[in-house]
This record gives sequence, structure tokens and C-alpha cells, in this order.
Amino acid sequence: MRPSDLDFVVHNEEVSYPNPWSKRIFLDCLRAGYECWVLATRDRILAHGVLSAAVGESHVLTLCVHPGSRRNAYGRRILQHLLAEARKLGADTCFLEVRPSNESARALYYSVGFVQVGERRHYYPSEPGSSFREDALILSCRLD
Repeated sequence: MRPSDLDFVVHNEEVSYPNPWSKRIFLDCLRAGYECWVLATRDRILAHGVLSAAVGESHVLTLCVHPGSRRNAYGRRILQHLLAEARKLGADTCFLEVRPSNESARALYYSVGFVQVGERRHYYPSEPGSSFREDALILSCRLD
């Protein structure tokens, strides 16, 4: 991922999530040296992901596939790439949070070896016009 990709990345976020990441958040991730990756064709970004890694652990911070590109294994490809990068950086464990309502994401994560290790109550911001805050499932995967 490069700064020149960010308008497309943010667009993918906006059409995918009720509370998308901002361009500023992605810029901060790039500046911090996080693993920021896109899966793209010549003219569009199909998927993107961000991973942080330090002291033997990694964390998938976001993973998004454009709605028009879903069900083509792009999410799996970018997730596997992020996990490979985490291994290269010396991480032996990866964590992430996922909405319980996001069944397709949960199925993907479970299929590559993630297991639920906890829960964060009221983690996700409420959608506009609602006071409901969804919990997050905390998933973990061994990388060895």
C-alpha cells in the first residue's frame, strides 16, 4: 500500500463498513511502518489489509474486500500474505477482532486456524442513528 492508493482503499472501506477507517488512520499506519498491503488489478484495488507486529505477536488491524470482489478468495489471499509477513517479522501468534455478525469473515478466520480466545464488550462503534455497540470476538492463531 502506498499513499497514492489511499483514496481507493478508503472508498473500499466506505462501501464495506458503517464506520470505515479514515485516510488519516491509513496514513498513520504507513508512517508507523505497519504492514499495509493491497491486492489490486491495474485499475482497482480489490482488497487491503493492515498488520502490526512487535515482540513476537502480530495483530490484523483491518482486512477488507470490495463488495463487488467478494467470494473470489481475495480475502483469503491477503490474509495469508499478512500472516506470512508476520512470520517474517518474528511473530509466533496473530490476533484480531471480528464482529460476531460477520459470518463470512469468521468462517475465513476459522478456516486458516484462528480460534476464539476472548471477547470485547461493546467494542464496535454504533451505526449512525443507533445506540447499539456490537461486541468483538478476539481470535488468535499460532504462526509456527
